[in-house]
Amino acid sequence: MSKTKKTLVISISILVLLLVSSLLAYKLLAPKPVEGAKTVTIVIDHMKGEDKTLEIHTDAEYLSEALQQEGLVEGTESEYGLWITAIDGETADDSLQQWWGYTKSGEYVETGADQTIIEDGDSFEFTLHEGY
Repeated sequence: MSKTKKTLVISISILVLLLVSSLLAYKLLAPKPVEGAKTVTIVIDHMKGEDKTLEIHTDAEYLSEALQQEGLVEGTESEYGLWITAIDGETADDSLQQWWGYTKSGEYVETGADQTIIEDGDSFEFTLHEGY
């Protein structure tokens, strides 16, 4: 085997090892759902009408489950999970490029509601935004 081929095989082997190690670390270190009773605060910043603050008591592990349990959201399922189109009766208007975004304790959440794990005492703020 030539020196170039040997170097290539070693490089690919190291790359595969790093990829497998990264995936394993992610699986071990990723947050795990919390079982049991929780109280979660939901703040809804309505574009039309008054804002609303609700307390949800739930055994749900993910945000979308808690919201659906209370009948607060409507949406469509996509390959990325639930796309929230309406909250508390207010529907985002696609023609105005409106969309519902949310934060957790003031920080933007980078997962969909289907993947957002909830813990007792969490607070989520939903805001109807305009413009993509």
